[in-house]
Amino acid sequence: MLQNVFIFSKDNNPKTRNAVDKLVDELNARSIRIEVFHMSEDPKPLSGVPDLVLSVGGDGTFLETVLRFRELGVPVAGVNTGRMGFLANIPGDEIGKSLDQLNRNEYEIVERSMLEIVKPDHLFEGDPAVALNEITIQKANLSMITIHVYVDEVFLSTYWSDGLIVSTATGSTAYNLSAGGPILTPGDESIIISPISPHNLTLRPILLSGNSRLKMVMEARTDECLVTCDSRFRRHPISKEIHISRSGTKLKTVMLAGRDFYSTLRNRLMWGLDRRN
Repeated sequence: MLQNVFIFSKDNNPKTRNAVDKLVDELNARSIRIEVFHMSEDPKPLSGVPDLVLSVGGDGTFLETVLRFRELGVPVAGVNTGRMGFLANIPGDEIGKSLDQLNRNEYEIVERSMLEIVKPDHLFEGDPAVALNEITIQKANLSMITIHVYVDEVFLSTYWSDGLIVSTATGSTAYNLSAGGPILTPGDESIIISPISPHNLTLRPILLSGNSRLKMVMEARTDECLVTCDSRFRRHPISKEIHISRSGTKLKTVMLAGRDFYSTLRNRLMWGLDRRN
């Protein structure tokens, strides 16, 4: 049974505000303690560790929620007021029903692997360079970037492309999917490397063990490349290697009873849509 819940939102549109207000009313009606956070506010001290964090918005808001609360080690559930709703998979019009399920423990915890840039340190000014979806290395201008990839210090290949996507299973349905990469189920610990517009016909996405340690050595006609970590980005000196590995912590997410990953694929991505079905 829930006793303490944090609510986090980023957007200030009417749909999100209404969903937050609805959550507050429903939680108060169940005598559950609430603390509300908004992206626009300066981070405030936490009053304790909640039983659950509710992210209200789209998948982008969910990623911001992870960044702010991941170290608490508590489950995160998303109420969707955005578009896709792959991570934020609780519909805004089912808040009351979903809260009842959460309060009755009618859900499954899905632990999701994350990625981390372990070198260089402090790439994002003190914030951990941890990604739930993907880390990318991209060209900084119109010219291609050349990336030499090593796996556990063993040379894999050289990619001539617009960049590389290093993705988790969670991120497999995001940027990786757009680049032709495979879809993995959320609990898979594998790492996917997918090139962005490769200038090599023989290079395709590759699936690696989740224990792999990656080293990226870059070359380009410019002095910088662009490094992204989910929604964050930095310009990075082309001469400095980037090392990526699986993060030491996982994110706990919620899958309500009666829902599953495959139905999300069918409903959100129209997976297998065929008039004959």
